[in-house]
Amino acid sequence: MPADTADAPVLLDLTDGVATITINRPGAMNSLDVATKELLLETVRRVAADPAARCVVLTGTGRAFCTGQDLKEHVRILRSGDSAQLFDTVEAHYNPIVTALAGMEKPVIAAVNGVAAGAGASLAFACDLRVVADTAGFNLAFAGVALSCDTGASYHLPLLVGRARAMELLYFPRTVGAEEALALGLATSVVPADGLDAEVASLATRLAAGPTVAFGAMRAAVAHAAGHSFEEALAFEATMMNRTGATADHQAAVASFLAKEKPVFEGR
Repeated sequence: MPADTADAPVLLDLTDGVATITINRPGAMNSLDVATKELLLETVRRVAADPAARCVVLTGTGRAFCTGQDLKEHVRILRSGDSAQLFDTVEAHYNPIVTALAGMEKPVIAAVNGVAAGAGASLAFACDLRVVADTAGFNLAFAGVALSCDTGASYHLPLLVGRARAMELLYFPRTVGAEEALALGLATSVVPADGLDAEVASLATRLAAGPTVAFGAMRAAVAHAAGHSFEEALAFEATMMNRTGATADHQAAVASFLAKEKPVFEGR
């Protein structure tokens, strides 16, 4: 079922450079069954490759952002005895989804409209900015079902809050409310629930009108630095600077600066 079908479990809207991906299983708190994971992977890869998508927003329908693995489906598979299907989903679905989300060369915003739990929280942490409704929260629910963490939580969570706090949140899962999430660094900003769409639209519009190649290079540089030495980070920065220096947007920005005009970026 394509992502542009209204009752699909994942929806995609591309308007004015902003690609909004919406997990659309409100009756199941936007939990992820196999069909949803497959379509989410396809959709994330689609917008990553589309030059018309200059900023990406990930959100959910209804009361939840995403509550991670669909445990009802999980139990059915567990009882079937098909353990291979049960745990292959990490390599077949979760790892490719978060890799595509974290690795795309354009800004990504999580519009956290409701609870983000388990892999749903991990997906939000992989985004650049997390705009959180004041009624929403995060829960690292893995230990509650006696499973390890996945979908990049072991990488992104310590980067956001530090190792010690990450271990606490993983060992003792609880719902971290919006204001605490802001204080911890899990949220970029907290807004009233009825103002979430407007705030995200404002941010996404600004980013979509920006120098997309430069934004992508910044994403890549920050991710690279997290796993490399200072010297290696500098070398990668130089590579990214050479790349962005050759863009049409850089040439236009320099010309606009000299003319004392506001630059118009085309994302190339």
